[in-house]
Amino acid sequence: MGIVDHFFFTFAPMLSITEENYLKVLLQIAEESTSQQEAGTNQIASQLHVRPATATDMLKKLKEKGLVDHQKYGKISLTEQGRIHAIAVIRKHRLWETFLFDKLGFSWDEVHEVAEQLEHIKSEKLVERLDRYLGYPQFDPHGDAIPSAKGILLTEKRKTLAEATLGTKKKVNAVKDNSPEFLQYVSQLGIAIGNPVLVKNRFDFDGSMEIEVDGKSATISQKVAENIFIK
Repeated sequence: MGIVDHFFFTFAPMLSITEENYLKVLLQIAEESTSQQEAGTNQIASQLHVRPATATDMLKKLKEKGLVDHQKYGKISLTEQGRIHAIAVIRKHRLWETFLFDKLGFSWDEVHEVAEQLEHIKSEKLVERLDRYLGYPQFDPHGDAIPSAKGILLTEKRKTLAEATLGTKKKVNAVKDNSPEFLQYVSQLGIAIGNPVLVKNRFDFDGSMEIEVDGKSATISQKVAENIFIK
């Protein structure tokens, strides 16, 4: 966990949208796995849909600004200043997703793309008032933790539906895949944050599962099950 110092933001250099996106991706990679705090250039390039050479050039610039640690052919990680910036972007993104979902009636498969644009607004005053207006929410519509105003980002080891014990009923508390295609698919199955899912059967051949949601049975692939987190 890190603490955001508002004095830091007063004097911190302004970053471009592209630079913020790189920092955010690095933090998300670390967030997805408590044991992985570093990432490779190819991994970053893949997530940002750019060529590895393009990613390498940007990472050099971020290193010069003291925001990432990057060795040639090695792994990349955020410095403390880089992490502070990344958490600030994540905080804005998840607050805007919550606002769009709770107050404007956007569905959970629509909010991500719009929040991608709104997350780069620089006004800290706006973000603070947005947080207060929403009642200081702890989680966004996809179940992801919203960093606090002090920069505290709660992380925990999460269990996926693929790991659930046969015959148990577990509540969905988050999803890993925020793409509209995935969210629309699981919505059609009745899967949503807070909904209980009963694991009825597991097929060893391909890892697919038979589940029951709201009294309706369905078969989902292992990939789908691995993208759904449960309590």
